[in-house]
Amino acid sequence: MRELLNKIETRQQLVRETAKQLRDQITRLTEQLAAAEQTLKRLETTQETILELAAEDGTPPPEPLSTGYHEILALFEQTGAGLRAREVSRALGLGPEPRHTENTRAKLKRLVTRNILTEPEPGLFTLAKAAPSAPEANPS
Repeated sequence: MRELLNKIETRQQLVRETAKQLRDQITRLTEQLAAAEQTLKRLETTQETILELAAEDGTPPPEPLSTGYHEILALFEQTGAGLRAREVSRALGLGPEPRHTENTRAKLKRLVTRNILTEPEPGLFTLAKAAPSAPEANPS
């Protein structure tokens, strides 16, 4: 009987330690979440201010980018190098069919038109030196 009680006590101690580690992790994650939310709020305020100032100057606000475009930009920021449409399609997990590559190429060309990407040579796309930030939204 004593052996069984010792096993229970050992298990209780292990669970207590696990619970303490989880509480500590929750505390750290809560702090990180609060910091991220604060940064997000500052960025949203900055974005609103810039759009207001642009409107005062008569500058039309840039059209927001859809999620697909944000994924493409994140890929370019991650790699830091020039990419071709086929490489972008593969990296985003799109199919190998030409229609996927052409759809991606069309998106890349739109980003070039908006001066977010450049095309230093035909078919090779890179981030523009000062890529403008665009508001979040979902038009295609």
